[in-house]
Amino acid sequence: MTLQPLVFYASLFILSALVLKAIKHSRRLPPSPWALPIVGHLHLLGPSLHHSFHKLSTRYGPLMSVRIGSVLGVVTSCPDVTKELLKTNDVTFTGRQSSAAIECLTYNSSFAFAPYGPYWQFMKKLTAVELLGSRTLHQFLPIRTNELRELIRFLFEKSKSGQSVNITDELLRFANNIISQMMLNIRCSGKGGQAEECRTLAREVTEIFGEFNISDIIWIFKSFDIQGFNRRFKDIHRRYDSQLENIITNREKLRKEKKESEEKVKDLLDILLDVLENQNSEIKLTRDHVKALCVFESQGSRLCWENLCLPVRAGTSSLGCGTGLKDFLTAGTDTSSTSLEWSLAELINHPMVLQEAQQEIDQVVGRNRLVQESDVPHLPYIQAIIKESFRIHPPIPLISRKAVEDCKIGNYVIPKDTVLFVNLWSMGRDPKIWKNPLEFQPERFLSESNSEIDVKGLHYQFLPFGTGRRGCPGLSLAMQELPATLAAMIQCFNFKVTSPDGVVDMTERPGLASPRAQDLVCVPVARCAPSILN
Repeated sequence: MTLQPLVFYASLFILSALVLKAIKHSRRLPPSPWALPIVGHLHLLGPSLHHSFHKLSTRYGPLMSVRIGSVLGVVTSCPDVTKELLKTNDVTFTGRQSSAAIECLTYNSSFAFAPYGPYWQFMKKLTAVELLGSRTLHQFLPIRTNELRELIRFLFEKSKSGQSVNITDELLRFANNIISQMMLNIRCSGKGGQAEECRTLAREVTEIFGEFNISDIIWIFKSFDIQGFNRRFKDIHRRYDSQLENIITNREKLRKEKKESEEKVKDLLDILLDVLENQNSEIKLTRDHVKALCVFESQGSRLCWENLCLPVRAGTSSLGCGTGLKDFLTAGTDTSSTSLEWSLAELINHPMVLQEAQQEIDQVVGRNRLVQESDVPHLPYIQAIIKESFRIHPPIPLISRKAVEDCKIGNYVIPKDTVLFVNLWSMGRDPKIWKNPLEFQPERFLSESNSEIDVKGLHYQFLPFGTGRRGCPGLSLAMQELPATLAAMIQCFNFKVTSPDGVVDMTERPGLASPRAQDLVCVPVARCAPSILN
């Protein structure tokens, strides 16, 4: 009996110490709204996290903390703070938040979500040099040129009969075809078993990652499969593994049959198989590594926090092709096609800007041949349009990183495993950074004060492709493909909107690349002859 008071007071002392420690720790965090038990600030977050964070930042400042269930996060929308976090403390924020689905479907070998280390560094170098280097991109130029010509040819056919076109679908198909050929030498919109397998594969992954898994963010549910996701993961994994094995085995047979003297532009699967077969490679890849990289990695970038934390519409990219081979596919399809769509929508709603862009193209290129990628350096206004579209509609509205160690920012301490969110969407609308931020004005990037701002991650008020070690490796590809595609489309056509008021609805919906809420449907009206394709 005499021990009971001692146990009680000892327990009370320990509990008090833990509470005081938690209070002291929380006081060192950036400002934060009051959080609810278990769910944290989930009740304050809407379907689009960047919108919710923007609203909260107007009250809690340019650096605030949030709790998404059991996960601690910090949010910034300030260029100076972003520079301190992602440049001064770049190594600290090299982690990425994972999920149960990622761990299951990537064979525990994800490149996109791998910790910063030898494996990640090797894969980054491999993709940046072998797949997305200037030499390889030049070798893939015929693919991009052919797909652009096919898109323009299709629009000419519809223009003849005055038919409307779902531009959203066509741009996604266009981007998918380019990336899938770079990854697997498969044209996703084509017919045949492999193409259909790729479409089915990506569609199922997209659907399951468009659903809210409570186990990812609330720790007390991690041991319980209350939504049945684990069963679905395993079923998808089993079927995917069979498809992947077939694709890889067929490629291995082709590699054995080809002549040694036969030269061929290598896709990513060939590059990975070269490493797999190289006994002297600095990193030893397994067959599971190849599978994970070939068919999950592009979905890796799709797993933004809007998908991990909140329910969003599934099937965003129903035409997607599983590759990258997945970091690159999603980054190259969802984001590039969405960026093209936003740019074209802005031009339709700003006819004077469109007219000036067309005049520049007519003066530099004319109407007797199609715009080429080599023309882009001579089209500064087109480049400014792309930048302005990136500012208002960033390809990825939130950059997310994970702290691999404690980090001190000013008077605040950001603990290890905290998820950092950089709200690019909010920065692009900040009147302290941009004059008239809600107006579409490409001229701002031609002014003396802003003309030096580029997309390479050195200007922290404008980071459409991220920055630092985790920056997007597809920057060079995007900045060759996007301006040339947009220029070719408006060189050949004006676009008549089918809505009664003739104005494009610019409402966005939740998603990785902040896509438009409604598909862009237009009637292409030719402004030059189809012979431009000859």
